[in-house]
Amino acid sequence: MELIKNRIVVKVGTSTLTHESGALDIRTIDKLAQVLSAIRNSGYEVVLVSSAAIAVGVSKMRLPERPREIRMKQAAAAVGQCELMHIYDKVFSEYGNLVAQILLTSDDVETLEKKQNLSNTFSALLENGIIPIVNENDSVSYAQIETKHKVFGDNDTLSAVVAVLCGAEKLLILSDIDGLYDGNPKGDEPVHLISRVERIDDSIRALTGGAGTSRGTGGMITKLEAAEIVTEKGIDMYIVNGSHPEYIYDVLDGRLVGTHFVGRKSEVKDA
Repeated sequence: MELIKNRIVVKVGTSTLTHESGALDIRTIDKLAQVLSAIRNSGYEVVLVSSAAIAVGVSKMRLPERPREIRMKQAAAAVGQCELMHIYDKVFSEYGNLVAQILLTSDDVETLEKKQNLSNTFSALLENGIIPIVNENDSVSYAQIETKHKVFGDNDTLSAVVAVLCGAEKLLILSDIDGLYDGNPKGDEPVHLISRVERIDDSIRALTGGAGTSRGTGGMITKLEAAEIVTEKGIDMYIVNGSHPEYIYDVLDGRLVGTHFVGRKSEVKDA
């Protein structure tokens, strides 16, 4: 698979985009839009995979908690996605950039014809300097929000699928932690950040914990799964702290930040 130079996918999670109440963190979103706009203006092609539709919908609908029924989760996703794109359109336009919404279901990437059409859409948008904003279409698909047998599973996995589909050279996952640690960063024992992972083996898998925050659905497990998907295709993946979107500059400038999962480029030639 040929990777396209200067094409990157950035995934941002619910815990980064929202406050504990579920309301959007406008300050972080504005900073993210500023950074991604500056990167796009400098010559990069940028795809943003964004979570938070359900959490924002729960807040917008003034529900007391995240609903348990699938139909209510899907209703919250429909409301929240509208609000999310409204904000994205507003903040990115202030920095002179256009955005487009792409909502996916598993069928879109499993069916060859749909997959090709989707790839063509991404290419057309990126060639015209537009930033695609991607999410799973939770209002019609319950794969991400409910079932155990699913293609995406979480937007971490979705971002990996999108990175492969687009031929991106890098996937950056903005998380609520600094990267992969050699222990539990929320425990009592001292731990150390792992800056570089050359190969994902059982010792690395053993470091993953459970799910993330109550607003999100992911955790380090889903990030590691995403890393396995993209590194096998030669794509580098990074986990950095989403509270500091400016870390994206550091990654692109080759500075050490977060955790870098190295793409297995030497093995891709024969794939």
